[in-house]
Amino acid sequence: MLEPAFNSPPTLALLRLGKLLRARGYRFVTPTPLTHQRVNQRPGNALAKDLRDVFGWSRPFADGTLDEEILEIMREAEVLQPHAQGWISQVRWSTLSDGLYVHSRFPTEQSDAVFFGPDTYRFTRLLRDYLAHANQPLRRIADIGCGAGPGAITAAQMRPGAEVMALDINPRALALTAVNARLAGIYNLRVQSSDLLRDVDGQFDLIIANPPYMLDAQQRTYRHGGGKHGAGLSLAIFDTAMERLAPGGTLLLYTGVAIVEGEDAFLNAIRLSLRDTGWEWDYQEIDPDVFGEELQKPEYAEAERIACVALRLSYQPNLRQR
Repeated sequence: MLEPAFNSPPTLALLRLGKLLRARGYRFVTPTPLTHQRVNQRPGNALAKDLRDVFGWSRPFADGTLDEEILEIMREAEVLQPHAQGWISQVRWSTLSDGLYVHSRFPTEQSDAVFFGPDTYRFTRLLRDYLAHANQPLRRIADIGCGAGPGAITAAQMRPGAEVMALDINPRALALTAVNARLAGIYNLRVQSSDLLRDVDGQFDLIIANPPYMLDAQQRTYRHGGGKHGAGLSLAIFDTAMERLAPGGTLLLYTGVAIVEGEDAFLNAIRLSLRDTGWEWDYQEIDPDVFGEELQKPEYAEAERIACVALRLSYQPNLRQR
């Protein structure tokens, strides 16, 4: 169910690289960008010494650090980039549960960068918990803004009988999702370019999303949420889900919100939209304080903290108001 373009030689070589790293027991948990930066700045960490340094910590490496088999596959995958200190990998590989995921190297500065980090771990843990207890049939599942594909792949693994759609506007994200799905042995997953759900048809029994929620001065796709304090994209996903959920269907949205004078503007907007609808919903803070360094920027001059939250919304057709 993956498009023919993903059978290109570089993409297939990237898949081979993932299989080789997995066979060699490679593991790496990706931290926050600030932690990543601090660890790399420690004495002795300027150059890579092993696979984790190269493909996890994104450190440059000299000739002789990696064996020729890996170097050749990196060349074929077009991810081996010259560096002042030798070479550097254009991709990172992270472990999530028992899976291995390829995504953009650190720092993620490119406009088409594909992010993977602590939010990814929180989001997939939330999704796994939901799917472990969900009783309703899930025939069609959509992951809006799939990134490297961890949400869509997790859903496909736990619901092998469902049609799972991994959607994103970033071609790089779709290509890496295809690699990660194949590496995980997933075949009930369809990778497709779509702005929200505008380019796909029909209703969905489950819509999941872990969208960008920061205000980014460069407005990079993987990071910028838009709107007031970065909530624009999350609100757009909420509105889209209200129109495209099948009867009894659920939206599971993991996002971040800026708290200003003790108020969560995103939650207030959700309450207003759902007032008198009778829809079932639940809202909780997953982590009350993340990305504290962002509060030093002008965009967050009014915010007292940034919190990670989860919204679960279920469509109740008999009670819906129009």
